[in-house]
Amino acid sequence: MIRLLVAAGLLAAASGFYLPGVDPKTFSPNAPVEMKVNTITSTHTQLPLDYYSQPFCKPDGGPKAASENLGEFLTGSKIQSSPYHIYMLLEDFCHVLCQKTLSKSDASSLQEVISQEYHNHWIIDNLPSAMIVNSDNLMYTEYAGGFLIGFVGTDKVTYLFNHVKILIEYHQVVPDEEGYRIVGFYVEPISVKHHYVDGWEWDGVAVEGRSRPLETCSNSQWLNSDQVEEFQTVKEGEQVLFTYDVIWSESETKWASRWDIYLSMDNRVPARIHWFSIINSLLIICFLSAIVGMILVKNLKRDISNYNRVLTDEEKAEEREESGWKLVHADVFRPPYNNPMIFCVFVGTGTQLMMMIGITIALASIGFLSPAKRGSMMMMIIVMYVLNGATAGYVSSRLYKSFRGRAWQRCTILTAVAFPGAAFVFFLFCNIVLSIYHSSAAVPFLQILSVMALWCCVSIPLVFLGAFFGYKKEMWEYPCVTSTIPREIRPLPWYLQPWAVIAMGGVLPFGAAYVELFFILSSIWMEQFYYVFGVCFVVCLILGITCGELSILFCYFQLCAEDHRWHWRAFLICGSTAFYVFGYSTVWFNLLEPSKLLITYLLYFGYMALISFGIFLVTGTIGFMSCFWFTNLIYSSIKVD
Repeated sequence: MIRLLVAAGLLAAASGFYLPGVDPKTFSPNAPVEMKVNTITSTHTQLPLDYYSQPFCKPDGGPKAASENLGEFLTGSKIQSSPYHIYMLLEDFCHVLCQKTLSKSDASSLQEVISQEYHNHWIIDNLPSAMIVNSDNLMYTEYAGGFLIGFVGTDKVTYLFNHVKILIEYHQVVPDEEGYRIVGFYVEPISVKHHYVDGWEWDGVAVEGRSRPLETCSNSQWLNSDQVEEFQTVKEGEQVLFTYDVIWSESETKWASRWDIYLSMDNRVPARIHWFSIINSLLIICFLSAIVGMILVKNLKRDISNYNRVLTDEEKAEEREESGWKLVHADVFRPPYNNPMIFCVFVGTGTQLMMMIGITIALASIGFLSPAKRGSMMMMIIVMYVLNGATAGYVSSRLYKSFRGRAWQRCTILTAVAFPGAAFVFFLFCNIVLSIYHSSAAVPFLQILSVMALWCCVSIPLVFLGAFFGYKKEMWEYPCVTSTIPREIRPLPWYLQPWAVIAMGGVLPFGAAYVELFFILSSIWMEQFYYVFGVCFVVCLILGITCGELSILFCYFQLCAEDHRWHWRAFLICGSTAFYVFGYSTVWFNLLEPSKLLITYLLYFGYMALISFGIFLVTGTIGFMSCFWFTNLIYSSIKVD
């Protein structure tokens, strides 16, 4: 079964399969093609800004919002209309959009965003703009991250890309019929200091569109970057003329596969790196499985055989003293000594997060989350988390009942509000800070109310519903009866001390996932496309198996040392993977070349701490559940007097 899942995941990763998710839009000749603009972003600041916060041209009547769902708002998108006029198959060259005279604040704002390498993000027919880079006689295309607003020259002067060459690829639906679909969208930004014929001054009203006397570009041919004699500088009082070209090119690419070029691994990283991630994870799990097979299974068979064999009269007369994990049979199912309620809350929340992650990645790997539906991934995460509230309530309440707890209402309330409450408070704090910085990532008040409604009106009731059914169930029947007085625990060797096993426990699970973790972090913080969910699903599956085997191995060694306090230790051994993830993220942070803004560090390390804590709960829950199954299995296999 595992081989089948691995093969399916690799197939999905290799083919980049996804469902289109939206209906195709067919255009007739000369039909208007709407272009939208999204927020401008920088990987150095992690602070998205409204597109129209800069002195760019605005549409008549002002920009209109075009964001469609809650997921777009939560991911910082703010899609709006644009002033660009594009018509199907109609080419347009050196079209004058508007002229701006830069004030002191305009120039200062542009200089700041250009120095921090902010990017524009434009959209046509749900396709994001790819950037054509033409530099030093080298031309290539970047499909992720949008295109730069400007650049800082070697002379330390700031230049603005005030002309864009828009290349749109189309595919004819049926040959010899007038129906066309857009399958590609590229932008080549160019900086050019426009000059008028005979020093003519443009008044912003009389001359617009194609009827403008410019000597720096022609209305019969697009502008090439090698034709530019002078760049457009950014300084106070500078008059900037914004222009654009529209070029149409027929393509053999079909509409259903137009996203393949964006999601293909070959455009960003070699596919062999993802294969290396899979092979690396498989080697680790094979190594760990071999250890478990050679040491654990062999020793268990010997232990069970010795514990269950019938003693001879001579052995009974000698009163042979037993040793090993059988001696703690009366204490092994004793509740955790420290904070059993918190333990149940952690396990319940970890189960909820595990179900959320598993279902979301599984649906994404088989193509149900289309990249054309912006915010769909975030919406799926929220919906799966909310609906799995019943799972969290059921697991935490039933486990708490097995520990003979009495305050199940308090346990249920903590399960419902502890983790999501902490996350929501941090989210609100960051939202306030983003509002102070006038960032477009600040979620509107109504959208915050929507999130609160999902939490308070759906998630919390589901947690209580699950807890009701969990507490109504009969207690788990353990194979051994727990004694009244706990057994004294002997001193443990240094390598079985809690600090030692917890430090060692997270190394192998982190090693199984760290390669793919690099690409996931790049997708979150560097605006890269990530759609190899088949590989991600397989890596997560291997990570879970590694955590389970590792926790069982350490649990066996602990029980052999006659230490029955395994609950928290099993949780922390695998949960320590999160500490390695957070440590890795602090090193990876340098790849962003972060700015000196405090908000950049707050957003990155705050959300990475929250993500790492979620990983701690998930991996810790896997470790505990594995040991819980293991202890029930081995103690039900021996005869206890």
